[in-house]
Amino acid sequence: MKRLPILLSLLVLSLVSCEDLFEYHPNQIRLEDSEKNLTARYLQRLQKQTPQDTLRILVMGDTQRFYDETEAFVDKANTFPYIDFVIHLGDISDFGMSKEFGWVHDIMEDLKWPYLTVIGNHDMLGNSRKVYAQMYGPMNYSFTYGSAKFIFIDTNGREYGFNGKVPDLDWLAQELNPTEPQPWTQAIVVSHVPPFDSDFDQQLELPFHNTLVSSNKVALSLHGHRHNWGSEVKYGDDILYHVTTTVKKRGFTYLKVWNQGYSIEQIAY
Repeated sequence: MKRLPILLSLLVLSLVSCEDLFEYHPNQIRLEDSEKNLTARYLQRLQKQTPQDTLRILVMGDTQRFYDETEAFVDKANTFPYIDFVIHLGDISDFGMSKEFGWVHDIMEDLKWPYLTVIGNHDMLGNSRKVYAQMYGPMNYSFTYGSAKFIFIDTNGREYGFNGKVPDLDWLAQELNPTEPQPWTQAIVVSHVPPFDSDFDQQLELPFHNTLVSSNKVALSLHGHRHNWGSEVKYGDDILYHVTTTVKKRGFTYLKVWNQGYSIEQIAY
């Protein structure tokens, strides 16, 4: 009988020492301090850089379970002599589990440059909206870098039951039409689901586009989600909707941005 307390003590110690090996529940949120508030941290790092006349940005997306391909992307990205920052177009995870977000970040943090994300529909499964909020930050945010303003916005309308509120067009209009003079000359909008996709709230499709047009500041809108390349002036105006393929297909976009202009190149790796 004296052995029973000893055995129980050993069992408890064993479980404590092995706690990191188990996912107790698929919706459990377990993040290290170094994995929290990444958007704010990378924006701070970005603001310490000095932008040149031409910005150089890599745009990739839909990493999901494609970890080997994501590692290959990082290896390829690090061969560029200089990049200002990297954009991840969402679907960081596949099932929305915190471990998945962590695995992708473990790979992406090997980039030489900051990376910034927008939330994808797979990043909203279960309680993963809380994971994204804790790990990265707000689902809608913006920043100015060089002569451009970058606006990251949640467009995953289906995940909200097409309630007519996502994307938040009032917020978007305010970001595009500030009341005071600004140093930026153009805006680039970044979201996961493009407005012409069935996962976008159709009642907001044309209002979204018209919000971009009416600002007279947007010439380019960047998206992922479709796991294929796509680039078109969809609605007869001058705004280009550019969709970047998934890393599974080993492709990303090399974007250059200068005062009131840009260029796009598809890169295979």
